Amino acid sequence: MGQELQILITAAITIACLHTMMGPDHYLPFIAIAKARGWRFGKTLMWVIICGCGHVWSSVLLGLGGAALGWSITKVKWLENVRGGIAGWALLVFGLLYGIWGLIRAYKNIPHKHFDTYDDGSIYVYEHKHGVAVQSSERHKVTPWVMFIIFLLGPCEPMIPLLFFPAAKSSMYGMVILIIVYTFFTLLTMITMVVIGYVGLGFLKTDKLERYMHALGGLTLFICGAGMVFLEW
Repeated sequence: MGQELQILITAAITIACLHTMMGPDHYLPFIAIAKARGWRFGKTLMWVIICGCGHVWSSVLLGLGGAALGWSITKVKWLENVRGGIAGWALLVFGLLYGIWGLIRAYKNIPHKHFDTYDDGSIYVYEHKHGVAVQSSERHKVTPWVMFIIFLLGPCEPMIPLLFFPAAKSSMYGMVILIIVYTFFTLLTMITMVVIGYVGLGFLKTDKLERYMHALGGLTLFICGAGMVFLEW
């Protein structure tokens, strides 16, 4: 599955980078807590890696659920000759449904987590809708370990079909490569954004794009699935 694996790797890199860059909660809390507590860069980097690994591995667990479905397809003899096509269609359909869900989520302005820093150095997390004020009673104080739990419980859903495809093709090698690539580029993007903020440089404005993070992830999967099904990528 050489060419197919290249496509999936491209999708994994795209989703990992977009998901991280368009979600300020992936890097701003580390910058804020480091400056508030006077952390050295090494300690800041350590917590970025710890929380990033928790976030990625929870995503991988979701993906392994998809992989289990893929492996089960390989056991059905009458599907043996078409399982690759089924995997491509699964990628396409999941991407379409996930993208539609992301658009609905953006349209309805579903609450999502945000972090805020106070003058005394304390950091709080809260549920937030774009354009809606938040009451102080709805905020909860954040410690490094609380931040780790938040990242652990916030996986990236597109990992499900990304691992489903190589599993359906009986490619353990493909699954391992995708997990490594997704982990590396998620951590790399988190670290890059934290470094940029740590040295005082500005960020690109992602507030508006953040609402469409899930929709763009779905679009990426849909394009990959459509290419495999209709264009023989």
